[in-house]
Amino acid sequence: MTELNVESKPDPPETPLPTAPVRRPISFRGTRLAAAMAKALAATEVAPNTISFAGPVFSFIGCAVLGYVPSSTSPAATAALLLVGALMILLRGCCNVFDGMVAIEHGRRTKSGELYNELPDRFSDVFTLVGAGLVAPANLGLGWTAAALAIITAYVRALSGAMGAGQHFIGPMQKTHRMAVIAAALVISAVLSLLGQPVRWVMFVALAVVIVGCLITIVVRARKIIEVVETP
Repeated sequence: MTELNVESKPDPPETPLPTAPVRRPISFRGTRLAAAMAKALAATEVAPNTISFAGPVFSFIGCAVLGYVPSSTSPAATAALLLVGALMILLRGCCNVFDGMVAIEHGRRTKSGELYNELPDRFSDVFTLVGAGLVAPANLGLGWTAAALAIITAYVRALSGAMGAGQHFIGPMQKTHRMAVIAAALVISAVLSLLGQPVRWVMFVALAVVIVGCLITIVVRARKIIEVVETP
């Protein structure tokens, strides 16, 4: 019998995972506490994308809770609502840290991870800043304005990456800064409420700071794009 010489076809190459995403510099990420918490989360087999989606859930809860502040008649109840709002911002921040740590440090990345990392954050921005505006109805317009500018700020960063200029987390009002300003304003408002003082002006100032900071950040990032792409 003549032996047939059949060449075996090589297996098709596996589609590689995308290169490691550019990560926002967060000092807490490098601490032992963050590493331990990320390891514990990874051990539960919770998907990083699920952690990413938890961020806007916490932000929505915070927005809903802050919506009850204007109708609250008890200083203690008002303070409690404000502190819950601040806690939801903190929990959202934790989601922003741990989704990436579980995905990258613990080898749980997916090809669609960048989508899950970015899209839920934009909803979180809206819920957080509109919720801040709900603390006093007169500030609601400022809340929506801050939310729109926060989205544009993130868009300019993403546009920079799409244009080949790299993603630059620069400017005075990055996401972590926005969260810190609003959370601090909520805590200060809670203390003032317990002291029987008006709280509307605190959030007015905080939202104004976010708006001005976002405008500056948009300009800084746009100038960076021009600098990089126009440099021969």
